[in-house]
Amino acid sequence: MNEPIVITATEAICASGTSVAQIHRELLAGHTAFTPLSQWDSSAWPVPLAGGVPNIDGAGLFDDRRLLKSIQRLRRTDLLGLYAAARAVANSGIPACSAALDESARIQFNERTAVYTGCGGVGYYYQYDFLPALAAADGDLRRFADKLGATVNPTWLLQSLPNNVLCYLGIAFGFKGANTCITNHGTGGAQAIVEAYYALRAGEADRALAAGHDCPIEPEIILNLYRLGLLTTDAIRPFDAASSGLIVGEGAAAMVLETRSAAAARGARVRGEVLGAGFSTEAAGVLSTGASGDGMAAAIELALGEAGVAPAEIALIVAHGNGTAASDRSEAAAIRRVFGRDMPVVTSFKWAFGDTIAAAGAIDAALALECLHAETVPGIATLRQPDPGCAELNLSASPTRLRGNLALVLSRGFGVMNCALVIKAPRDGHS
Repeated sequence: MNEPIVITATEAICASGTSVAQIHRELLAGHTAFTPLSQWDSSAWPVPLAGGVPNIDGAGLFDDRRLLKSIQRLRRTDLLGLYAAARAVANSGIPACSAALDESARIQFNERTAVYTGCGGVGYYYQYDFLPALAAADGDLRRFADKLGATVNPTWLLQSLPNNVLCYLGIAFGFKGANTCITNHGTGGAQAIVEAYYALRAGEADRALAAGHDCPIEPEIILNLYRLGLLTTDAIRPFDAASSGLIVGEGAAAMVLETRSAAAARGARVRGEVLGAGFSTEAAGVLSTGASGDGMAAAIELALGEAGVAPAEIALIVAHGNGTAASDRSEAAAIRRVFGRDMPVVTSFKWAFGDTIAAAGAIDAALALECLHAETVPGIATLRQPDPGCAELNLSASPTRLRGNLALVLSRGFGVMNCALVIKAPRDGHS
């Protein structure tokens, strides 16, 4: 299909705020949202900070009381994903549109509505229910088996499903169309958006809800990342000479995509458009990042080619920029290779609320669209002296006015997976 795929709603939640607009304001103000680890006694831990969401209120997300009771038992990452997705659906006006249809039309509407989610997939906390029984058994597997019933929640399996957000969104809104749960580490959220985009282009649905969510603030994840040398103890400094690593954060974001004709048929307001995407893997070690930037450059070139956009037309690059020196330099090399001296504004948002892993690409995409509408992009407030390997990037510590309505959003994950997404904001009410 050649029909444009438009964006009719977004929403996000992270340590910096509970809406895209609020997060954008906090970024423009240069505020960071990191607080001391509080989920467990971390007084002796070498990594003291994380980007946690202070409150998640699931009480008003859905009308069904039984559903609300059920989701309160879900994991924190699922609650974050459901929050962002439910708010995005509400912002889109889909519930009111669906309610106004007769029964036959409503059935068809729901069958042509898809759901795509991206999540971390792996959480050590899945296993924490088993630890008391293991400790008490002292190596005796019979004793361990005897104690399981008293220590392991009988709904353990249902709570630990990686596709819970996908399932509950379908149940809550009656969406019965194409659906996929993507677990691809740091690119999961971005890939959910892209897979929704491709499904609509292929005619598999008329509209789709795409969401990315993750909650990596748990003891084993933080300890393992620290031992790998990826975590900093003070601040995330993307592309800075003093960069020393990342800080994990939790969050989620969601986006409603529709074919232009489907959006027009229900009188939906068009917020933006997805123009193209590109993926690559560097086929190296799990943590290996090629210094040449070839992998990310390939993803960028694929995205620009699919979008039919020249590098000079891009007004904003939202980089992965997680503050680890090897990744930042590699990403800078990729951007430099594609854009040369005709460099658009480059920024990253992780300095404010942390690397939200699978949610990062979705949050960045929602914020990129907000920046295009506001015609203002937050700077990297922690930037002091650019790393010599990143010096050619068009970086700023302060907000910058944008000229243009195209953004390129970059994501990375262990493996080394690279994702590039091109989005467009309408001009004068037209996409």
